[in-house]
Amino acid sequence: MTVAIFSLVLLGSIFLGMPIAFALIITAGALMWHLGAFDWQLIALQMVNGADSFPLLAIPFFLLAGEAMNAGGLSRRLVNLGLALVGHLRGGLGYVAIITAILLASMSGSAIADTAALASMLLPVMRQAGYDVGRSSGLIASGGIIAPVLSPSIGYIVFGVIGGVSITRLFLTGIVPGLLLGLALAVAWWIVSQRDKVAILPRQSWGEAGRAFLDALLALGLPIIIIGGLKGGIFTPTEAAVVAAVYAVVVGSFIYRELTPAKLVHAMLMAVRTTAAVMFLVAAASVSAYLIAIANIPAEVTALLEPFRDNPIELMIVIMLLVVIIGTALDFIPTILILTPVLMPLVKSSGIDPVYFGVLFVMNNAIGLITPPVGTVLNVVSAVGKVDLALAIKGVWPFLIAQLIVLALLTLFPALVLVPARFLY
Repeated sequence: MTVAIFSLVLLGSIFLGMPIAFALIITAGALMWHLGAFDWQLIALQMVNGADSFPLLAIPFFLLAGEAMNAGGLSRRLVNLGLALVGHLRGGLGYVAIITAILLASMSGSAIADTAALASMLLPVMRQAGYDVGRSSGLIASGGIIAPVLSPSIGYIVFGVIGGVSITRLFLTGIVPGLLLGLALAVAWWIVSQRDKVAILPRQSWGEAGRAFLDALLALGLPIIIIGGLKGGIFTPTEAAVVAAVYAVVVGSFIYRELTPAKLVHAMLMAVRTTAAVMFLVAAASVSAYLIAIANIPAEVTALLEPFRDNPIELMIVIMLLVVIIGTALDFIPTILILTPVLMPLVKSSGIDPVYFGVLFVMNNAIGLITPPVGTVLNVVSAVGKVDLALAIKGVWPFLIAQLIVLALLTLFPALVLVPARFLY
C-alpha cells in the first residue's frame, strides 16, 4: 500500500506538469499523512538538513569550472588540438568531437555544459563539411553524456551524498567506464561514417600539431591535477572542485586572457542558476528519502525483487532495465534522488559493491539524457545547433545502442569495472 501511494502521488504530480522538486515534497507529505504523522515543520527541517552537506559544495564549483572553461578559451583549444590530431581522417570531425568530449568530461562533470560547448563549436564545421546534421547532432549529444560518467561527475556527488558512498572512490572507479563509452562511440562512428561523402580536412604538419598541443597544454593539465590529487589523497572531491574552478578562472583570465570580467560574471550566474535548481531538488528529495526510510519502502521493494536477491548479476540486470525505462521519462538528477534511497538497502543486502552499483547507476541515468522522448541533452543540441529535434533523435540511435551495449557488458562482467578500480585506488 505504501509503495502504491508513493508511486501514484509522485507519478501523478509529474504527469500533471508539476516541477520535480515540488512533486517530491507533495509525495513526502502524502506519505506523512498516510503514516498519521503529518508535520510541515518536519518537512522544512529535513529540507534544510538535506542541503546542509559539505560534499555538495563541489557542485557549484565544478559547474563554475565548466562555464569558465567554455568562456575562457580552454574548450576551444581542446577542439583545435583534436582537429590537429585526427581532423584529417575520414570522418575526422566525428573523432574530434569524441576526443574533445572525453577531455571536457574530465574537467567539468556537466553533460549540458559540455554538450552546449561541443555543439556551438563543432556542429557548424560539420555541417559545412557535408556531414549528416542529424547524425552529427546525435554523436555530439552522446559525447556530452560522458561527462556524468567520467570523473569528476556531479551525478557521483549527488549519489555519494544520498547513498552514503565514498565520492572519491566513485570518481576513480568511473574513469574506465567513461573511457569505454568514448571507445564505443568511436567504433559506432567508424561504422556509420564509412558511406559518407564529406570534405576531408588537410593533414596538419607536425609543427602545427605541436603548436596546438602547446596551446592546449594548460587545459590538459586540469584533469591531471584533479585525478592526481584525488588518487594521492591531496584533496577531497569538494576541494578538487575548488581547485578546478580557480584553475579555469586563472588560466582563462590571466594566461589566455579571454575570460573578461563580464564573461566571468555571466559564467558565475549560469553556475548559480544551475546550482540553485540542483540543490532545491536535493533538499526536496531528502524529505522523500526520510519518509521512504520511515515507511520502510526499501523492505517492500526488496520483497518484490526477492527472487533475484541471491544472484547479484540477475538483480543488477533487473535494476538496470528498470532504470533504462524510467530514464525515458525522468531527468538525470531526479532519478538519482528518487531511486537511490529505495535501491541502496537492497544492493547492500545482496552483496553488490555500492561503488560499482553507483557507477553503473549513474551511467544508466546519463544514457537517459539522450533517450527519447525526454532526452534533455538532445534538446540542448537541437537548441544550440539549430537542428530539428526529430533529426537529432533519428541520428542518436547508433550511438545510443553502442552505449547501451557498454552498459550491458559492464553489468554482465563486473570485473571490467572492479579490477581497474582496485588499481586506481
